[in-house]
Amino acid sequence: MSLGYAEKLSYIEDVGSVGMTEYFEPAQVLQEKIEQLAVVIKKSKHLVVFTGAGISTSCGIPDFRGPKGIWTLQRDGKPLPEASLPFHRAVPSLTHMALVELEKAGILKFVVSQNIDGLHLRSGIPREKLAELHGNSFMETCPSCGAEYFRDFEVETIGMKETLRRCSNAKCRKRLKDTVLDWEDALPPKEMGPAEKHCREADIVLCLGTSLQITPACNLPLKALPGGGKVVIVNLQKTTKDKKASLVIHGPVDKVIEGVMNLLSLKIPPFVGIDLFQIILNQALSNDKKYVNWTLLVASAHWRKAALPFIKSVEVSFLDKGDYKAAILNTQPFRLKRRTALNKAFEMVLKISFSEGCGCSSIEIDVLVDFKVSSDSFRFDKDLIFQKLRDKAIVESKCGQNAVIERILAPKGNITVYAVVTNLVQYSKGYKTCAESLSNGHLKKRKRSVNSRKSNRKASE
Repeated sequence: MSLGYAEKLSYIEDVGSVGMTEYFEPAQVLQEKIEQLAVVIKKSKHLVVFTGAGISTSCGIPDFRGPKGIWTLQRDGKPLPEASLPFHRAVPSLTHMALVELEKAGILKFVVSQNIDGLHLRSGIPREKLAELHGNSFMETCPSCGAEYFRDFEVETIGMKETLRRCSNAKCRKRLKDTVLDWEDALPPKEMGPAEKHCREADIVLCLGTSLQITPACNLPLKALPGGGKVVIVNLQKTTKDKKASLVIHGPVDKVIEGVMNLLSLKIPPFVGIDLFQIILNQALSNDKKYVNWTLLVASAHWRKAALPFIKSVEVSFLDKGDYKAAILNTQPFRLKRRTALNKAFEMVLKISFSEGCGCSSIEIDVLVDFKVSSDSFRFDKDLIFQKLRDKAIVESKCGQNAVIERILAPKGNITVYAVVTNLVQYSKGYKTCAESLSNGHLKKRKRSVNSRKSNRKASE
């Protein structure tokens, strides 16, 4: 949960029960219930998972109503908790990735989430199999054509207000809006409709990490009951829906789900985080037409004016050191201006250092500059490139792999969009983040030849 999100919400006095007691099943009882849950999931024909903030606390994102939750601390007049990582660098939990595997195995049919952290999408759950009831802090949508934009930065507003950006569809260009609901905003039919449908069809609705307090969202799991479906609740606190559930498990969500996956003989896939950035070269002839005045810009691929939250600095060096002066760009925007003889090609090396929360410290990119290259553009198969980057990162057990996904060459400037693996998390016993940074020995310079109904949302759980 972004602490900034809590501050953006309109003030409301009643936020529900907070500071709720946590319960932990004895080890033997917990194991027996995990085995029962595994059997239930194995027999399921239409499994729906309903998630709350409790599946993201292990990602370093505070919850709302736990002993150290946002609303609990506010009620007691205590300082808000500090997230262990910046919101945009949080990585999916073991549970998030287990759900990805269950979906790929054909067991999980749909996910309904009250969370606004974007981790379900980041983990790899298909958008068409996900309803984000309370929105997504990293998502913008076009109110005209319905296009969605999943960003690597937290959108500035909440309450479905207009943002600073426009739809990229040339025929539309309408101002985009954020998707995060404020206290009294109605749940969007686009999310509520599929959520209700799948909960009605479900033979099992598995509730993970939610206190099931917030209406109308908390009533969705119960829609399975009239059709013969069952509700299972995994949460450390008791909920008002426990009496309706066929199985209630008081235990850490990650521990329960890890046990279930082991019993189902399903492997939890690693998380490979891929970020995008673009390198822009703008150029103009000098008045005497003997030189080229050019500008290098390392910018967000999501919006040129946006900050690059995962890049700390850019060090620019040149293979032809005699003619060019190196530079270190420590502040955003990362921009460098230089002048070059008109007919001279050269090669730059960009050492890009990453911010806290990334799995490697830096990478190096070689940039060949030739101002005589004709106009052209290349768009590659992004999905295929992403898959190759993921596979390579997993095989090599490290981050830093990168590839070009788009290149636009024009008379007045070139744009090259890169994808880079910035995180790798293995979810085996004692799973670890790929915190081993690539050493200088790995970074060798390479020379190249030239709702349909009204409903109020009280809060995101």
